[in-house]
Amino acid sequence: QVQLVESGGGLVQPGGSLRLSCAASGSISSIYVMGWYRQAPGNERESVAGITKTGITNYADSAKGRFTISRDNAKNTVYLQMNNLKPDDTAVYFCNAVLSSPLVLGPKTYWGQGTQVTVSS
Repeated sequence: QVQLVESGGGLVQPGGSLRLSCAASGSISSIYVMGWYRQAPGNERESVAGITKTGITNYADSAKGRFTISRDNAKNTVYLQMNNLKPDDTAVYFCNAVLSSPLVLGPKTYWGQGTQVTVSS
């Protein structure tokens, strides 16, 4: 079994900052890619940022210059530092990991349960 657990969401004023964390646990052999997605009410889930095991990152245009993704491979944890938050950033943020497990044939994608981020004055 593999679990992804997010934390760090909450209510913040425009211009504020939040740091999200996501820890993967369970029967894990290797985590190839970890990332963050978000889904606002009425919208489809969209990619925010991703990071490979070697630290190569990519960002959505909306996140560039404001968000920073990082990961601690020893802790199987990915972080998303979000600065200068805007009301449009309000959404449920989901952690995502592509990993291999001794219990499953081939790499598989896993999702966390999501954490709410609300940007409002």
